[in-house]
Amino acid sequence: MLEKIRVRFAPSPTGPLHIGGARSALFNYLLAKKTGGDFILRIEDTDLERSSPESEENIKQSLHWLGIEWNEGIDVGGPYGPYRQTERLDIYRKYVDQLLQQGLAYRCYCTEEEIAAEREMLMQKGELPRYLGKCRNLTPEQEAEYIKQGRKPVIRFRVPEDELIVIDDLVRGRVTFESNGIGDFVIVKSDGIPTYNFAVVIDDSSMHITHVIRGEEHLSNTPRQMLIYKALGLTPPKFAHISLILGKDRTKMSKRHGATSVVNYQEAGFLPEALVNYLALLGWSPEKEEEIFSMEQLIQEFSLDRVAKNPAVFDMDKLTWLNGYYIRESPVEKITDLAIPYLQKAKLIGQAVSEEEYQWLINVVGAIKHKVVSISEIPAYVKVFFPMEIKVEDEEAKTILAGEQVPIVAKTLLSKLEQCEELNPANVKKILKEITKELKLGGKQVYMPLRIALTGEMHGPELHDLITYIGLKEVRSRLAQTLPDVIK
Repeated sequence: MLEKIRVRFAPSPTGPLHIGGARSALFNYLLAKKTGGDFILRIEDTDLERSSPESEENIKQSLHWLGIEWNEGIDVGGPYGPYRQTERLDIYRKYVDQLLQQGLAYRCYCTEEEIAAEREMLMQKGELPRYLGKCRNLTPEQEAEYIKQGRKPVIRFRVPEDELIVIDDLVRGRVTFESNGIGDFVIVKSDGIPTYNFAVVIDDSSMHITHVIRGEEHLSNTPRQMLIYKALGLTPPKFAHISLILGKDRTKMSKRHGATSVVNYQEAGFLPEALVNYLALLGWSPEKEEEIFSMEQLIQEFSLDRVAKNPAVFDMDKLTWLNGYYIRESPVEKITDLAIPYLQKAKLIGQAVSEEEYQWLINVVGAIKHKVVSISEIPAYVKVFFPMEIKVEDEEAKTILAGEQVPIVAKTLLSKLEQCEELNPANVKKILKEITKELKLGGKQVYMPLRIALTGEMHGPELHDLITYIGLKEVRSRLAQTLPDVIK
């Protein structure tokens, strides 16, 4: 019987969920769901100075928003908790004691200044900075002297010499490291808090994690972790290090390439399904050439075999295109609900929205949703439907509005609208066609001046939608503003 796949996402709560972290979480989630495995959310909060409950909450909310749910971990519990590292200190202590007793770890009393001087010396020689083992073989008397001086020790792992560390990575293939280039590394800080490389091994082993899918930047940590697995007699998981996310200029993703955290995209009006779809395509390629995938389809299609070694380039244009697609394909009610907070922020609507106003908003959003690529754009597109003062400032627009046919076009429109039993897009479209036919004018001679007279702009929503949803009274008011000599 095949071993049940257990994967985890283990962020540090030192800031909002980064795009790279979200992609790692997604790949882990997809593998778990595809294989009927478990997805665990664990919090690595041993960076006491930078960790915060606010960041943890942001990470959880961002994952929920993306549709990535965990069936074990913080909040939901499970058989291998606690799921925050600061709540697991007793567990780590047991393994630290084991390594100390076996002589596989030792206390180091070197000061930060001594360590810095050693690093500087090695770098000047052109060598890799590493700890050279000054405290490796202290006598009890030497230790007692350091303690007397008030030095607080760290605990270092004793790295074996002349050992080749082999990692069979599911994405990168076989990767080897030489132990001599590593140096004895710290596994417990002087305050008793374990370091990342130590805690992660104990956590992954005790939680029976079978696969670790994480960013390429962690590859250099893996040999240290493999040495700890071996020293403790633990079976390591399978590793898959996914490529970095780069900006279009092929440098590491940063704010100049676009937002770097999930919450930024949420606030900018991106849909979670668009972001999930796009993140999946960053470093993973489907068998066929499709680009549109729901979460369910991604679960069916995903495999580590098709995850690329090469860096993924973050293309904001592609994400924006995908977001526009999902907006167009979404029910208008959903897009309206998402747009309401943005409309309130723009002060186009109040905090309380009546049922009548809501139905009107659905019509208005429906009239423009094919034009927008993010929810945050909607206020700019729909403001023309709200009562407004019209100003024609463009010189070309002024020339068009001064056309000799414009007065009769405007008067005919008002007359026909007054006689119309029900204003709806179909009836208004019919009226506009009748005006062109009856006055023997081309469409441009009718539509463009009316658009300018009603909006002050040469571009905007379909005229039949605009006229329908602003209503006869507002049409008359706007025509009176822009054509005062015609409409009294």
